[in-house]
Amino acid sequence: MPFAFPRCILLLSFRHLTTLPKLLQGTPPNVPAKSRQRILSKAQEALTDYLHTTRSLPFVYAEQIARNSTHSLSGIISRIDSTPSTFSGKFSKFLRYDPINELEFFYESIGIDPADLKSFLPSNKFFISEEGDVFEAACALFKFGFPWKRLGKLYKDEVRVFRMNPGELSARLLHLKSCGFDAATVIGICCVFPQVLCGGCASGDVDLLLDDLKRVILSFDLASFPERNHETWTEVCRKIKLFYDMGCKKGKVGKPMSKCTSIFMDYPEEVLARKMEYFTRLGVGRRNVGMLILDYPETLGFDSSTSDFSVVGFLRHFGMSDRELKSITQMYPYVVGRNKIANLPHVMRALDLHSWLFDQLKRGRYNILCSYAMNDPEEDIDELYKDGLEKIRFARLPVHTMTKLNFIHGIGFGENNLTMKLLPSLHGTGASLQDRFDCFVELGADFSMLCRIISRTPKILNQKPDVIIDKVDFLFNEIGLSISSLYQFPAYMNFDLDNRIKPRYRFHVWLAEKGVSTKVFSLANIVASSEKTFVARSSRIHPAAPKHYLECFFPFR
Repeated sequence: MPFAFPRCILLLSFRHLTTLPKLLQGTPPNVPAKSRQRILSKAQEALTDYLHTTRSLPFVYAEQIARNSTHSLSGIISRIDSTPSTFSGKFSKFLRYDPINELEFFYESIGIDPADLKSFLPSNKFFISEEGDVFEAACALFKFGFPWKRLGKLYKDEVRVFRMNPGELSARLLHLKSCGFDAATVIGICCVFPQVLCGGCASGDVDLLLDDLKRVILSFDLASFPERNHETWTEVCRKIKLFYDMGCKKGKVGKPMSKCTSIFMDYPEEVLARKMEYFTRLGVGRRNVGMLILDYPETLGFDSSTSDFSVVGFLRHFGMSDRELKSITQMYPYVVGRNKIANLPHVMRALDLHSWLFDQLKRGRYNILCSYAMNDPEEDIDELYKDGLEKIRFARLPVHTMTKLNFIHGIGFGENNLTMKLLPSLHGTGASLQDRFDCFVELGADFSMLCRIISRTPKILNQKPDVIIDKVDFLFNEIGLSISSLYQFPAYMNFDLDNRIKPRYRFHVWLAEKGVSTKVFSLANIVASSEKTFVARSSRIHPAAPKHYLECFFPFR
């Protein structure tokens, strides 16, 4: 029977012992540098002995907890005289007479960040035996081969695993091995897809996932894995998960994945995620991008970090005729010129050619994309743009202006004089302008049409997202128009909502409801007219209308 402190002593002591000082990145500063490793080792030995002898934990688990809870240990070390010759005795005495929150040490040891411990510690529980189900599940996983220090991530991702009966958990692990995986592979799978351990109501989904994983993992050339440990398979599974995160359906992608296993070997996870994000910016749907990469993994060979491309040259490279190119340059003059390859997806969206380009890639023309190069260093250079760029470099706030210019290039505007002319009308940092642009897109604005509006009425971006949301909400819910109405009357966004748009529109609604006016006025006529013109028009509708407007609707009455 584990030794138990009286409950009343625990409750009195626990308050100040659980808020441990964040002194350590190893050991506390009150320990001399030359003695730190020695003191820490002695503290770990004493804690191991305490947990094993006094608290009756099996030695192997007591040792794991003591070895992997350095931060919590530092809170005790900082309270004790750190003279090496007497430290062990004083530390052991402290453990005998001063209660510690064992769960704090346990949860840190399995990998929970010390800064997050409070949110994981149960209230009024101090001993590991009080969280027996969690501890026993951790022991079962450790016996199977899971690294003790990595169990915390599994706990955070799928806490249900740690509420399972240890026998049930072990049986589930053995079942996964029976699917054809070795122990290291099972651990890698569980670290990324912990739901495979739970089954339950999502068992059908889990079965589909396992079918995919069997197809992919068992099709690997294992000779290419010199070290087939759990970390190798964890990395592979994280890359597989990227495709599910893109919206690819479980049970549907195992076959195409098994045909391109080189993806999971040749590209680090960060690079693969970055490539996916690049093509996702085409706005064709995440799942479609995921399937494109699986069907044509060679697409990943496209270097999106190379510097510049010519918009016209790129389209010509894909086979567009001179007639088509002339039409595009006339319709989208603000997009033509040079731009960064990194901005290519948004350039295509600004031209409303994103679906066209994606269809080209789906037809297997990825080789044309990968073979593009701008060989002439003078191709598509706009001298007026170049002069404007030189002026920015010598301006009073060149960095601020360049962030705005980078934003406008980032949404697809080319290196041309029309782009340069927009800059003085755009107010705010590049980041704030991007937030406002994204706000319009999230509200339903078509990317290409929004760029066209900005080319004519750039001031629509000179307001905060909450103002944009309020105006569009009024347009949708009270006026009853869609976002497309902004394409005909983008200046709507430049007028004050409370002092101009609302009172005028509601006044016209009142006139129609009372039968005073049967004529339907456009939103532009209602909002954009000067105050003098608006009042004069109202008087023609009814002699008393201006008085009623000024008394009941005019905001400054």
